[in-house]
Amino acid sequence: MGFITRMKNKAKADLKKIILVENEDERVLQAAVEASQDELAEIILLGREEESKAVCPDLDYSRIEFIDLESFPQFEDYVDQYFDLRKHKGIDREQAKESVRDKTTFGMMLLKNDLADGLVSGAVNSTANTLRPALQVLKTKAGTKLVSSFFVMDTGKKELGHEGIFLFADCALNEFPNAEQLSEIALASAESCRFFLDVEPRVAMLSYSSFGSARSEATEKVIEAGKIAREKAPDLILDGELQVDAAVREKTSQSKAPGNKVGGKANVLIFPDINAGNIGYKLVQHLGGALAIGPILQGIAKPVNDLSRGCSKEDIIGVIAVTCVQAAARD
Repeated sequence: MGFITRMKNKAKADLKKIILVENEDERVLQAAVEASQDELAEIILLGREEESKAVCPDLDYSRIEFIDLESFPQFEDYVDQYFDLRKHKGIDREQAKESVRDKTTFGMMLLKNDLADGLVSGAVNSTANTLRPALQVLKTKAGTKLVSSFFVMDTGKKELGHEGIFLFADCALNEFPNAEQLSEIALASAESCRFFLDVEPRVAMLSYSSFGSARSEATEKVIEAGKIAREKAPDLILDGELQVDAAVREKTSQSKAPGNKVGGKANVLIFPDINAGNIGYKLVQHLGGALAIGPILQGIAKPVNDLSRGCSKEDIIGVIAVTCVQAAARD
């Protein structure tokens, strides 16, 4: 059973209400209708139904709940709440009102007030425009030092990772993490691996070097990040710096980095920066034919997930299912 099928089955077992903010996008509308008709989730679309019908007139919106911001009864209350949250930044109430008119920010206010269980955005909006209001309104989860992201990559190569599945992090959010931040990304991703894949994480801190085959400021950062992560979680199977082939191939692992803990069986790959991560996941997706689910955010107080702007309808449905599973776990 593939990862997305498992997520869909879990979502159907505990129906959650998910907000989609981009009702002007054809892919989002198709995903919303399909997810609601398949009883994957209860869907809230922000905006007026006639706006969505103008984009996709042939879809059946009967199972969709539409919320129009301006006519929403608690809109002014939400403005007051947002103003209280942000007045320390020097904004006035009129600026707060303008912010709450943004559909993503308004969606976060709905989520904060428990009118929904999760939110998905990013088919049109940038990651920054999704994450910023999430942090402003919802804040971080207790104990979180750094919000980060990961992709679930289903390669179909059953002999690799966990039945062909890997977590790649951070490919979308933290541009140039330092060693401390990279260690936090590794630890959060290990926990996400346990939760989503129900398997013991085996974490590889990736580099262009394996166990000192090259030395530079870049490799030293990865080495230090691995050291910090092991000090924080001594029982975690984590090693590096490792090249990708040493991380995922057993024979190569022992020849390039003898005695490393991961042993060529990594299921979590931690990239040294967003350049490597973003390029890496897209190569595996577009040239290797892998299914990429995400970016999935870790560390937000309530389930909020981003999409790649190149996403398909199927990608959106997959992220809706993942968001439902996160919401069920939070309950």
